[in-house]
Amino acid sequence: MGSSKADKAASHDRIVNIAAALMRRSGINGVGVAELMQEAGLTHGGFYRHFNSRDELVAAAVERALAQGSARTVAAVDQGGKRALEAIVDDYLSPAHRAHPEAGCAVAGLAEDISRADVRTRSAYGRQVERYLEQLAGLTLGTDAAADRRRACLILSALVGALAMARAVGERGLSDEILSETATALKEL
Repeated sequence: MGSSKADKAASHDRIVNIAAALMRRSGINGVGVAELMQEAGLTHGGFYRHFNSRDELVAAAVERALAQGSARTVAAVDQGGKRALEAIVDDYLSPAHRAHPEAGCAVAGLAEDISRADVRTRSAYGRQVERYLEQLAGLTLGTDAAADRRRACLILSALVGALAMARAVGERGLSDEILSETATALKEL
C-alpha cells in the first residue's frame, strides 16, 4: 500500500476510534463532525474523503465501540463458569466502568440512541446483544437451554440497566449502591 493510502487508512481508523469514544461518552447526537475532525487533527472538509455521510460514520463508530467493549467480556468468558461470570459482573459494575463511558460498553452507553438509529446500526447492536446473551448463557452452568437463555437475558439486562442508572442518578452514594447491590444479587443467582 502506498504512503498516501496508508496515511488515509490510518486517518480513517483514527476518526472511527475517536468517534466511538465520543459517542459512548456523549451519545450519537452529541458528536458533531467538526468537533470529531478537530480532535482527529484533520479538517472538517476532509470528512468526506473518508465517509459518504454522517450515518456511515455513525454505523462504523458504533460497530467499533461494540467490538471494543466486548473485548474484556471475551477475555473473561475464557475463564469459564462461575468465576468468569463473577469477573464480568465485577468489571461491568465497577466504579471505573461507570466513570469512563468513553471506554466502556456501548450496549449500555448507546441503547437509547440506537433505538432511533438506522437499520445497519441497530443490526450491529442487536448482533452484539445476541453475542453477549450466548456468552452469558454458556456461563450459567445450567442444563436447560431455555432456562440458561432466560437467565442470560436477566443478567445482561441487570448489568446494562444498573450501569445506566448508576451513571444517571448523580448522587455518588446511590450510584455506588446500585452497582454493588446489583453485583451482589447477580452473583447470588
